[in-house]
Amino acid sequence: MVGTMQRLLTIGFLAATLSVALPPRTFAFTSDEQITINVYKAALPAVVTIRGIGTTGSGSFISADGLILTNEHVVGRLSQVEVRTQDGRRFIGDVIATDRRNDLALLRVRSNEKFPFLRLAEASGIQVGQRVFAIGAPFGLAGTLTTGILSRIAPNGDLQTDAAINPGNSGGPLLNSRGELIGVNKAIMGNGQGIGFATSALTARNFLNQVANRPTTPPEKSGRRWGITIDAQTFTIQAINPSSLASRIGLRPGDKILAVNNQPLRDVQELIEVLEQNPKVIVLTIARDRRIRMIGVEIEN
Repeated sequence: MVGTMQRLLTIGFLAATLSVALPPRTFAFTSDEQITINVYKAALPAVVTIRGIGTTGSGSFISADGLILTNEHVVGRLSQVEVRTQDGRRFIGDVIATDRRNDLALLRVRSNEKFPFLRLAEASGIQVGQRVFAIGAPFGLAGTLTTGILSRIAPNGDLQTDAAINPGNSGGPLLNSRGELIGVNKAIMGNGQGIGFATSALTARNFLNQVANRPTTPPEKSGRRWGITIDAQTFTIQAINPSSLASRIGLRPGDKILAVNNQPLRDVQELIEVLEQNPKVIVLTIARDRRIRMIGVEIEN
């Protein structure tokens, strides 16, 4: 009887030992799930939330030195916006170029650090039927992922997808399964379910090339007199001579000229023409630090 009890105790002890020694079970994701997880983990650090005046959108770092691609309607007429990274840090983002027709805007954050960034896909990486992934901040919920397929490529190159896109997703990336940016999310069809649109990465690349090759345009005679260099597309002041009239009246690099004498500025040539008329008084409406300011100037001839 005693021997039998000893054998049972020994067997019970071995079973307990064996149960403790068993390795923990690991959960196996499907191949499709693993692709989604990998795309999200790789792309998320490069996605930002952008806050303007009463607006919230998304954007993507597209270079390590802080260039961000987003929608024109996210930044509007602002020259500066707040950029928030996924780890909660905040930066000032200067609007350096916009393309209203294709709803694109290019920002640069004020920082010397290097940022994670997304690569733009080539045409071969943008095909109807492929799986797509949208990351953004719908309704302010930063880091939200939705998935779907690329449903259609419109004649103008715009991408149509059934991945859920909501307010706050605007400007965020639409990605392929390699984690490349194939589009910039921009709109949904109001009376349609599961119909969203993005500006193609091919259009975005053309926009970036135009910005890179576009010289900033100083107004000629008046520019030398005022001492300013102005971006010909965004009307943002790029540089100011320290002893110039522009410096004396308080203009700064980064100021965006919105109107001259209460007339909205549509072309930099309009500003040149007004200045070359040698007016005695001029009123400039500018955007600075998310605020609209009016500067009245008395000009000595």
